[in-house]
Amino acid sequence: MGVPRQVLVEQLGLAMQRYQRSTQSFDDAVGRRLGLNPADLRCLDWLADGPKTAGQLAEATGLRPAATTTLIDRLSARGLVRRVPSETDRRQVLVEMTDEAFARTWECHGPLVAEGNELLAGLTTTQLAQMREHLDAIRDLTDRHRVRMLEESSER
Repeated sequence: MGVPRQVLVEQLGLAMQRYQRSTQSFDDAVGRRLGLNPADLRCLDWLADGPKTAGQLAEATGLRPAATTTLIDRLSARGLVRRVPSETDRRQVLVEMTDEAFARTWECHGPLVAEGNELLAGLTTTQLAQMREHLDAIRDLTDRHRVRMLEESSER
């Protein structure tokens, strides 16, 4: 008889917790190497997907608008982001990563991505799709509980 389901669920929970700690430690190391605080690094992470408004960055980083403006100013002064006009709404200003920011962050993340791709090479497309779906479900779960906590905090 194999390992009982409840034991496997507990082991999976512990493995996820270890993974989250490892990811946080890696992000901390990247931040130290680049001379960025956690909010700066989180901002660049969001911008890696494409330009965002200051409001979107405030929501993504959990910062108030004034603190977000300061963060953008700080990253801009270091040549890591720039403000650009929106192509679809000329009244709107977007923040985007510079080529330098992409290059500097890729120096840190590139080797991890390459080795991660090697790890995934042995999985079938079905396994990859299942993994993606599971990670999306875990993210949705986490996001729901983050929103719940924020709502509970605002009610107090």
